[in-house]
Amino acid sequence: MVYVLSVEGNPLMPTKRHGKVRRLLKQQLAKVVKVKPFTIQLLYETTSYTQNISLGIDSGYNYIGFSAVT
Repeated sequence: MVYVLSVEGNPLMPTKRHGKVRRLLKQQLAKVVKVKPFTIQLLYETTSYTQNISLGIDSGYNYIGFSAVT
């Protein structure tokens, strides 16, 4: 999973398209911000579409469970 930031530093949706990320870095259209977790920042303007994500938490007796659903 590669996390993506916009030019202004706002978070965008993460991606699993590692080939696309590699090409962006090679063409200097993005730069690496952090290595762990791997995060890039785009160096060009793009739309800032994001999905709504719902977080569910189950505080059980022995275990605590959580899930994120888009």
